[in-house]
Order: sequence, then C-alpha cells, then structure tokens
Amino acid sequence: MNMEETIKRINELYHKSQGEGLTEEEKEEQQQLRRKYVESVRANLRGQLDHMSIQRPDGTIEKVRKKK
Repeated sequence: MNMEETIKRINELYHKSQGEGLTEEEKEEQQQLRRKYVESVRANLRGQLDHMSIQRPDGTIEKVRKKK
C-alpha cells in the first residue's frame, strides 16, 4: 500500500469511527496505518535534514547534525 492509499484508508476509518464506530480489528488497523504514516513523515524529514547545510555569519558552512 503506497502512502496515498494509506492516507485514504486512514481517512475512511476516521469517518467511519465518527459515524457508526469501528470494530476492534479496524481500530488496530487504524493504529497501524497511523504509525506507518508518522514513521514515513519522520523518515522524509530526516532525509531532508541529512542533505541540509547551515551557513554561519562568518561564512563557514556546516552540515545539519542530530543533537547528542
């Protein structure tokens, strides 16, 4: 399932939960899909930050790093 399909299914489950409610299986599916979506967003952000640099006022350029 690609990300577009994942988002569509998350939305379907949300709307169903607001109307008639979800079964236990659907609640579990919803949690898994949301977890997958959040992990994907985080991975995309990490990828962007890994390729980003900061230019300091003195002109030096350094890569963005994860804080320790």
